[in-house]
Order: sequence, then structure tokens, then C-alpha cells
Amino acid sequence: MKKIVLKIEGMTCSACSSGLEKYLTKQKEVTSAQVNLVLAIATIEYEDCSKNKLEKYIEEAGFKSRGEFNGIEEEETKKSEKAKLIFLGVFILFLMYVSMGTMVGLPKVFFLNQDNPIFYTTFFLVSACLFLFYGRDILKSGIKNAIHQMPNMDTLVFLSVTVSFLYSLHGYFSIVLERGVKLHSLYFESICMVIYFMKLGRFIEEKSKNKTKEAIKKLVQITPMTATVKVGESEKQVSIDEVKKGDRLIARSGEKIAVDGVVLKGSTYVEESFITGESVPILKEKESRVIAGSICYDGYIEYQAQKIGKESTISSIVKLVIEATNNKNKMQKLADKLSGYFVPFIIFLSLITFIVQYAFHIQVETALLHAITILVVACPCALGLAVPLVVVVANGLCAKKGLFLKESEALEKGRNIDTIVFDKTGTLTYGKLNIFAVYNYSSFKKTELLNLVANIEELSLHPIHTAFSVTKKREVQDFKTLNGLGISGKIGNKIYHLGNEKMVEKLHIVNEYQKEYENLVKNGCSIVYVVEDKKIIGLIGVRDVIRKEMAEVIKKIKKENIEVIMLTGDNEKTAKIVAEELGIQKVISDVLPNKKADEIKKLIENNKNVMMVGDGINDAPALVSATVGVSVSDGTDIAADASSVILMNNDMSHLLDFIKISKKSYKAIKENLFWAFLYNICMLPIAMGTLESFGIFITPMLGSVAMIFSSLTVVMNSLRFGRVIN
Repeated sequence: MKKIVLKIEGMTCSACSSGLEKYLTKQKEVTSAQVNLVLAIATIEYEDCSKNKLEKYIEEAGFKSRGEFNGIEEEETKKSEKAKLIFLGVFILFLMYVSMGTMVGLPKVFFLNQDNPIFYTTFFLVSACLFLFYGRDILKSGIKNAIHQMPNMDTLVFLSVTVSFLYSLHGYFSIVLERGVKLHSLYFESICMVIYFMKLGRFIEEKSKNKTKEAIKKLVQITPMTATVKVGESEKQVSIDEVKKGDRLIARSGEKIAVDGVVLKGSTYVEESFITGESVPILKEKESRVIAGSICYDGYIEYQAQKIGKESTISSIVKLVIEATNNKNKMQKLADKLSGYFVPFIIFLSLITFIVQYAFHIQVETALLHAITILVVACPCALGLAVPLVVVVANGLCAKKGLFLKESEALEKGRNIDTIVFDKTGTLTYGKLNIFAVYNYSSFKKTELLNLVANIEELSLHPIHTAFSVTKKREVQDFKTLNGLGISGKIGNKIYHLGNEKMVEKLHIVNEYQKEYENLVKNGCSIVYVVEDKKIIGLIGVRDVIRKEMAEVIKKIKKENIEVIMLTGDNEKTAKIVAEELGIQKVISDVLPNKKADEIKKLIENNKNVMMVGDGINDAPALVSATVGVSVSDGTDIAADASSVILMNNDMSHLLDFIKISKKSYKAIKENLFWAFLYNICMLPIAMGTLESFGIFITPMLGSVAMIFSSLTVVMNSLRFGRVIN
């Protein structure tokens, strides 16, 4: 099965996106299709089909493919379009003055008045033709979508202006032939108004929608356009597309890392806030991994290109965010379903209104005015944008916090989280052993003792060796592993044993340091005895270090009335020491990785909405079982398939940000849907003329303005939600 993401041109409302989605899914070669209205893309999974054929299907559906999607592009609004809108806006004001000025006592405009009916109506006919040409893209889209049985907002506009134009054209010829038709029964100026306000609304809406994509755009623009490649002893400036895997690249102070790679030489502090949200510079030295787009603060490094193009961390993240906005939650699926029925319903309602009113002997022009107004005032756009706009904004906000959603449903579920379950190692702690305390009984300085131990531990495969680092190389001879006890090696002419309490007993050494041993055990340490020629010369406590921010984070989580649980495979004693330091009351210990999922399921069965936070490897079953699974990452690994959310910077305080964004986004979606429904429920009866006896009515011209404000209300509320979170 193959997968492709294509850029789509011509979508204006959710009826377009859902219609295209249905049309593509009907094709036998297409396995699945997801169309994103806000990002204007179609993600298609297919078999035995070419890209050209898929693009042909898109064209058959009334839209146009702009080629394969490679990232959010900075689409600047054309200056010519802006100039046209300004010029035609002035012209529209002039039209309004000519058509309605005398009603409010304004002076007449030369020959453009009702005293010269032929000249007057000819001016409006020419104006209407001008605007019909200007709005030809809308009319063309409306016709195409009607032909392909996928009526959309453009179809409603096409029907309204076509009927208005034909009826007005009939009236125009009647006036020319002096058959006594009234001037006010012509709708040429309304045609101009409807098309102008539709184009103006699209212009504003597109600019507003582009704001919702800013976070994704920034990610795309992070990678530099050029790179410095080292060839032998010389340097060569090349475009980013020319970089190949294995190339040796150079980055200096103030420059950006060009591609993902590993440092071969030198050191520098880099800023990776665009990925992790962490503004503190990170030291990169030999064998450190670097990410494309990170900025070198100082120093000089040479690094080897490892991941380029679509394989890079940035590309993977952009893909992740795009896919999350493609996935539709329950509310979006409902909105799309309603939008699919909405346009046909409006067309039916308009037709029935005209037939019924005409049947009850209401004047033809009045019945026609109501029918046209219904077509113009209806707004499926607001309904279609209500959910996806908020989802895109929310994904962008999460990305700023270093949170990357793999599915939009996580956003919906996050608002109900009442229990957070943390794995211990690598989640509450750093997952790296560090030296907690050193008792030195030797003639060595403390640093010398640790260096001696590090040289011997360097040859060991036991995880405890990671706590030590060699500062000065010493030759180790006769290295041995003592199964279940420790290790030994000879430095100089002396033999050193490093191991646990059982090793001390095995060597028949009297342990005079029981008090120190118990103190280290009390603090949850693994203990390394250092023995020189059957004499204890040191006692070193090694333990996994608790993340510095965790105590404060857990305190904040509790304030939100969310229960915190530690779930770990460690023994109860070690787990409780960490839990007490962090203020965690409930601990589930001695749990094997494959049994962690069972514990999560038990909580869910007890009506808990559980967020599981783990490292995404041995916690995979538990992450999948949770309401929302969050995997912590080292800043470059985003392939945690088991989780629905990836925390790139390991800053657990952002878990609360995720829950907050989830709650606020759900509220914004409800507000958007409420407004979209309320607008249509209120405006359609007015458009039908049911309230004219109370002096409440609306014309097609005002209807087009109201429709635009309905869409913009949804757009602006979505953007406001983003500002509230920040």
C-alpha cells in the first residue's frame, strides 16, 4: 500500500472537503482518504494507481491538485488581489450611494438616477457583469460541485446570483421596451454586493486561517537553506539539497545545524527550543546528536550527516502534526456529516419557500427575493471550520510546549483526565545512574578514587558503570567479572575489587562501615564497595536521580484534583523512597512490564480517565491501554508508536499544559458549533420572510455580509482561544 499527500486548490467549505473525501474513497484503487480543509491537503492511501490518476480523480471532483505536499508553505496573499478588493470596495460604496442615496436625502449623481431608467439600469447591468467576471472562480466552482453532486457554499452563491441575474435581465429588457417594470425589482447591485463580500470574506478568512498554521510554518522554516561541507582540508558551501548521508559538515558560532547528525569533533552549546521548548543551551560534544535547525551559541563542531530530507527530526515532527490535524475526532466527524446534508437542505428550503409563497399569491419578486436570500445567508463554512480550526491551533500550541499529538482524539480525551500514572525510571527520574555519595577511607583524594573506579568500571557491561566517567586513563590488567558479586582488576601492582555486600563476605572482609551502608540503602542507593588488597577503602552510593522539577510538578497536578500514581518494576522499598521525596501517596511496585497494562485497565474499569507517562519502550502496553498515553523523548526520538502524545523535552510541567489546552480547545469547539448553529437557526427564518410582519427582514446584500461575519466569528474565536492559552 502506498501513501501520498497532495495539495488541493479550490476548497472553500467543509462540504468541499467532505465531498472530495467521499469521491476519492469511492475509487477502487483508493483504500482511504482524509481531506484537511484548513491545511488544504488530501492524504490518500492507494494501491495499483499513479499520482496522475489520483490527480485526475481530484479534478473530476471539481478541484485541482497542486502537486505533492512537502510542508506548509508561506503563501503570501497576492498584492494584486488586495488592490482589486480596495478598488472594487470603493466602487461598491459608489454603487450603494447611487442605488440608495436618494432614500436618505443624498444628492443625485448626474445621469445615474431613476429619472433616467435605461441609463441607470444599464450602468448596474454592466457593473453586475464586471463582478460576475471577477467572481468567476466562485461560480465555476459552484457549477463543478453541483455537476459532481457535491454542492458547497459556491453552489449556493452560483444559484443565488444566476437566478438574480436572469430575473433582473428579464426586468432590464422590460424597462428598455417600456413595459412598466419597477426599478426596485432588479437585483444587479445585490449580485455585485454578494460576490464582493464573498471575495472579501475569503481574503480575510484565508489570512486568518494562515495564522492558525504559524507554529507549523515556523518548524518548516527552521532548517537553513545552505550547509558548509568539509572536503579534505577545504570547505565548500552547498545548498541543503546537495547534502548527502555521511557528509562531514561544519557549524560555527551563530550558525544553524543544517541536518540531523552526530558530532565528530569540537564542542558547542546549542539551542533546541524549537523542538523541546527548553530555552537553556545544551552542550554538544563528540558523539552527541544534533538536530537540524538548532543554533550554535559558541564554539566549533564538525558533524556527520545522518538524517536528511524527509528522514530529519523536523520533517518527522511536521508530518506528525499534519497527521494529528488530519485525524478527525467525534465532534469533527459529526460536523462534517451535518455539513454534507446542509447545502442540499438549503437548496431544497429555498425552492420550497419560493413555491409555497408563490402558491399563496405572494408577489413573484418578493418570493424570489426570499429564495435568493436563503441561498446567500446560509453559512456551511462556519459549521465546517468550527472544529478543524481549533484542532490546528491546539496542535500548534502543543508544539510550542514540546508536545506532539499523534492523533486529534487525544486532544478530546485529555480534558477528562483525573489520574496520571508515572513510570519511575526515565520518567520521574532521569534514567541515568549518578553518584549520590562517596565515603573515602583511602590515601587517595576523592577524585583520584573515583577515577580509579571509573577505569575498572569502563570494562564492565553492568549498567552501574554509566555512573562513572574516566578523567585520567589508567591501564587495567587481569580484569574479571565476578558473577553476582562485582568485578576486579589490577592497576599498577595492586588488585582492586568493586562489588556488593556479598562480595565483601566472599572475600572474608570484616565490614566496619555498616552504618554508612544503611544510610545509603535508606536513600535508595545501589552500593559499590571498593576493596584494595582485602581492605575496604571506599563506599560509593549510586542512584538514579529524580528530575529536579518533579516535586513541584506533582504538587501542581494535585492542586488540579488529579490523582498521581507511581507504577514501577522496582522493589517496594526503593519505589517508596522516591515516592516520599516527590509526595506521591500511591505506589504500585514490583510490576513486570507486561503486567503494567493490567494495572492501567483496572483503573479504567474503576471509571478513571488515565494518563500514562512512560518511556515508550517497556511501557508500550500500558501506554496503549491508557486513555491518553504520553511517551517521554530525548528530543530526537519521535518514533514512540505506542503513545498518542510525545513529550519532546521531558518537562513534565507541560502535561498540565496539555490538559489545559485540551479543556480550552473543547470549550472553543463548543462555542464555535453553538454560534454556527445559532446563526443559521436565527437567520434562515428571517431570510424566509417569516418575520416581515414585525418589521424584521433581510436582503441578499445584507445576507452576504451576515454570512461573512458568521465565518469570521468562528475564525476569530479559534484564534482567541490560542491567545487565551498563551
